[in-house]
Amino acid sequence: MTALPYRAPWIVGRTTLLEHAAEDFLNELTRQQPWRKARAEELLGELGEFLGDGAPLAAATPERLAEWQATLPGEQAEDAEELLTDFRAFLKEWNWVA
Repeated sequence: MTALPYRAPWIVGRTTLLEHAAEDFLNELTRQQPWRKARAEELLGELGEFLGDGAPLAAATPERLAEWQATLPGEQAEDAEELLTDFRAFLKEWNWVA
């Protein structure tokens, strides 16, 4: 049996985009808490629009996230706060950010 050559994931050496991290987060969230997927998907989509299509993950600074959250109405801002807390924890735990 011949060993297959190792191929690095396609993302290695490229700019990490918010959409890549968000997709990975949604997959993990769906596995653990499927009832939250639709709302999280909607909010992350709005965040992506706010930061601009194809925004690098590095663009999601605490300041920019606070600016985005400030644009949301009451209950939606509360949902966003919970989502961002979970998203930040996920990014650190899964080594998307240092």
